[in-house]
Amino acid sequence: MSLDPTKLPDPPMPSYTFTIYHRDVFEKSKFKDYDSLLENRLARSHARASSLASIIENGNGIGENETLARQHNAQGSKIDREKVPKSTSTYFVNGEYVASFRLGSQEVRNFLLIDTGSDLVWWQCGPCEPNKCYKQKLQPLYVSTESKVFRKIDCFLHGERCLEDLDLSFKCISDHSCTYDFKYADGSRTKGFMGDDVITFVLDQRPVRIIFGCSKDQTSGTTFSGEYSGIAGLGRRKIMGGYSLPTQFGADLMSMCLPGFYSATGSTLNFHTTKWPRATSAKLVPNIKYPSFYFVNLYKVFINDREVELSPSWWNFKKDLTGGIFVDTGTTISYFPQEFYTIFRYVFREEVRDIPMVDTPAGSLDTCYKEDPSGRGLNFPVVKLYFGSVSPSTMLLLAKERVILHFRGQYCLAFSGWDRSFAILGSNQLQGVGLTFDTSANTLSFDIDACN
Repeated sequence: MSLDPTKLPDPPMPSYTFTIYHRDVFEKSKFKDYDSLLENRLARSHARASSLASIIENGNGIGENETLARQHNAQGSKIDREKVPKSTSTYFVNGEYVASFRLGSQEVRNFLLIDTGSDLVWWQCGPCEPNKCYKQKLQPLYVSTESKVFRKIDCFLHGERCLEDLDLSFKCISDHSCTYDFKYADGSRTKGFMGDDVITFVLDQRPVRIIFGCSKDQTSGTTFSGEYSGIAGLGRRKIMGGYSLPTQFGADLMSMCLPGFYSATGSTLNFHTTKWPRATSAKLVPNIKYPSFYFVNLYKVFINDREVELSPSWWNFKKDLTGGIFVDTGTTISYFPQEFYTIFRYVFREEVRDIPMVDTPAGSLDTCYKEDPSGRGLNFPVVKLYFGSVSPSTMLLLAKERVILHFRGQYCLAFSGWDRSFAILGSNQLQGVGLTFDTSANTLSFDIDACN
């Protein structure tokens, strides 16, 4: 059975703190068994990764800062950048985790998918265009006209994104409204205008005003589900022009613990504070071409104590600012460029002892092993990721379910290779890990098993 979100309490948490859950907690009743649920999750992961790849490598997507890229080029960079014709950007499939929000003066409780790759916040906003809002199954529709403090954004006063006119997703129209049209990779689409309203925190009943997309017209593909009413962008803080929550809260510090995929207890997303000691730290590497993403300085990879040989420079940005590796909570498994993944997979297989590999792997995963008929637990290699240097303070140790998925009676490596120049560190590797994003110090810290 799925959880009924209306029966989930909002604990008495301080301001700038939200409860988060994995989306499958709400959706699992749609599937006949665990394997069907996992298959759907992997399909979402591949769809998101593919749409991210299309956006990044086509150079015309969400988060791209065309102005800064042009300035960087003008200041003597070797970047050779083709002019890309303006068009409505295609946004990527969103979200594996969900946060609880209380919206407007009436504190209408809604659940939004959180997305570390987005600098936008939007939710369904009544009154909708006739028959254009999808049915919200377990939460009331937010209605802007019923909130006493809702305001439309005047694009000449507060609509920096509209006036930048970097793509045709945003538009300033004759009445000074800032309208938008977001098209997702699966064919879903949402249209509306920018407004602002308050969200309220439970413990101190503090209202905080935020700018958001008031979505009046949705075309539903697979992106939109009735369990959620929109998207909360958590892309890294910008000084100007961004609408992500870190930007709007003025928060250089954001911390979260991603609950395990089947945890019904939830966890927390915090701004301005962290409760973890920051045991392991990576450097956040700014990318002016994709300023919303959280790129990190991966240096070396080991399986057990065996290094996966490849030059550390391979993880750096290329001259056109592609490449590198970033953390993405919306992608389930991690993706490596095929050249590296082939070596990684080879070393992993060599390090597995006395467990037979299957000839026909489950689903889209390519390295799978037979489960023990007696039910005995199997020991698989650990994966060590080092950031910047090889030392205990820069090592993220991945073991058990962060390395292996149990799928259709097999144990499968939860990494994949692809024909792309960049890598993604996904949420399967980060479940149960305390993450502290500090954009002032440009660090991302990892604390293993912090959710427990």
